[in-house]
Amino acid sequence: MRTVIVTGAGQGLGRAHAHAFAAAGHRLVLNDLSADALEAVAKELPGDVVTAPGDIADWDFAASLVDLAVTTYGRLDALVNNAGLNRDRMFTNVTEAEWDDAVRVNLKGHAAPMRHAAAYWKAQAKAGTPVAARIVNTTSGAGLLGSVGQSNYSAAKAGVAALTLVAAAELQRYGICVNAIAPSARTAMTEVAFADAMRAPESGFDAMAPENVSPLVVWLASEDAAGVTGRVFEVAGGQVSLADGWRHGPAVDAGRRWEPAELGPVVRSLIAGAAAPEAVYGG
Repeated sequence: MRTVIVTGAGQGLGRAHAHAFAAAGHRLVLNDLSADALEAVAKELPGDVVTAPGDIADWDFAASLVDLAVTTYGRLDALVNNAGLNRDRMFTNVTEAEWDDAVRVNLKGHAAPMRHAAAYWKAQAKAGTPVAARIVNTTSGAGLLGSVGQSNYSAAKAGVAALTLVAAAELQRYGICVNAIAPSARTAMTEVAFADAMRAPESGFDAMAPENVSPLVVWLASEDAAGVTGRVFEVAGGQVSLADGWRHGPAVDAGRRWEPAELGPVVRSLIAGAAAPEAVYGG
C-alpha cells in the first residue's frame, strides 16, 4: 500500500486516476480547486482518502499538500501531477492574462508540488530511509509537437516535459523516478477544443475514455517502475508509446568561426540529411 497525491482529481483524468489507485488499494490525497468536486469523488472511492482543495500553483499550499500526506499517513510515496487548464487563442490574439494563467497552472502547478515532495524524499534518503518515490507528470501532444491556437498551453506543457527530464537527472540518486505522460482522452478541457473527435462511440471500446490512461499512471507510481525515469509516454486508447524527443542531429564543423554567407548551403544540407519533423497539431 502506497500513499499517493493526485492533483486535479475533481474530474476527468484526475478522477480516473483516483479510482484506479483506490482500486489498487493505495491511500490517497486528492487535490483540486473545487472542494465540492473533490468531495464527490472521495465519496465514490473505497479505502483511505483525504481531500485538499486549493491552488496547486501556490508555493505554500503545495508544501502543505505534501505535509498533509505525511501527517495523515506517515509517508508519501508518489505524486501525480495532473492539474491543468487551457486558454486557447491564436498567438497574435493571446492576452497577457491568458498566457500567465496557462503557464502558471500547467507549469508552476507541476513545479511547486514536485519541489516540496522532492525535498521530503531527499531528506528521507539522507537520513538513511529507503526511498522508492515516483513522480508522474502530465505533458501533452501539444507540448511535444505544438498545437495551433494553443501557444501558451503548448509552451507550458513543453516546459513540463523539460522539467521532467531535469528532475529525473537530479533526483535519481535519492531513489526518485520522474516520468511524464502525454495522454489523449476525453476530458472537460479536450471536449471544448475537440468536441467531435472526443465524442464517445455508441458501442465498442471507447478509445477516448480517461480511464484508459490510468493503468500506466498507477504502474509508473509503483515500486515495480524502479529504473524507469526521465521518460515521456504517449497514451491513447489501448496504445502506449515512448515519445522520442529532441536529439542531436546531423552536424557540420568548420573548425573555425563561420561567415554568414557560407551558412545557407550548410543549413540546407543539414535539413536535407535529417528526418522531417512531426507535424504541429492543427498545422
